[in-house]
Amino acid sequence: MRRVIYFLFTNIAILIVLSTAMRVLGVEPYLTAYGLNYQSLLIFALVFGMGGSFISLALSKWTAKRISGAQVIKEPANETERWLVRAVSDLAAKSNIGMPEVAIFPSDDMNAFATGMSRNKSLVAVSSGLIRKMDREEVKAVLAHEVAHAANGDMITLALIQGVVNTFVLFLSRVIGHTVDRVVFKNERGHGPAFWITTIIAEIVLAVLASIIVFYFSRKREYRADSGAAALVGKKPMIGALEALKASVGKPHLPDKLAAFGISGAKRRGLKALFATHPDLDDRIATLEMSVYPDYKS
Repeated sequence: MRRVIYFLFTNIAILIVLSTAMRVLGVEPYLTAYGLNYQSLLIFALVFGMGGSFISLALSKWTAKRISGAQVIKEPANETERWLVRAVSDLAAKSNIGMPEVAIFPSDDMNAFATGMSRNKSLVAVSSGLIRKMDREEVKAVLAHEVAHAANGDMITLALIQGVVNTFVLFLSRVIGHTVDRVVFKNERGHGPAFWITTIIAEIVLAVLASIIVFYFSRKREYRADSGAAALVGKKPMIGALEALKASVGKPHLPDKLAAFGISGAKRRGLKALFATHPDLDDRIATLEMSVYPDYKS
């Protein structure tokens, strides 16, 4: 879950900075005295929408480390750290990806995340609480889940989806701003304050609504990562890890700004379900139980 929220926050921040810089510098190629040049606007939205998304992807590891406080294990200081590095190395080799950075972040919750710009230069981080509360078989299943995210290229997929979403948000927010400026405020030439204010408000509202699309694809990728983990270590350890997470639901969770990057998936109803980055844990467990995977021998 952390992977998604870090990425979304960085993406929105970059879009706001880029849009503000364009206004301050007076570089708005799609604005004319008589309205919008829709072709120029579409090009602007595409360049900045996709660009903002991939800048966010490039910064994903740096952002994740700073927000979570994750410390990369460069030289293992104890047996637990040595085991973690060996386990990730083994899983990465089986998944045919480059060795990820391995990190531990301070949190009493059982959580983990993977992020990075490419499958061969990723970061896999686990919470101190997860290491302490799960047995090693369950921890390795969680590590396999995160390695599967990296192997499946989920961050790149998310960046592409977010880039398309950004493009529509930037385009539609300016069309809405232009329409309000012309129809409501009767501004027939140029663009007044109503255009900018409405555009900013529309951009924020549309970005929030568009995140529903991103979260939908995020939920779908979780099932695939669960499947990848089960193929690597067997489905029983993965189910055991999910059961342990389920037992922790109701206890203190991660701060909201970090919650969407971990592995948990509390039950949500109504609108909350639309903004959930992870499927319900019961659904994930049931899906694994119905699937067939070869027994894993460590």
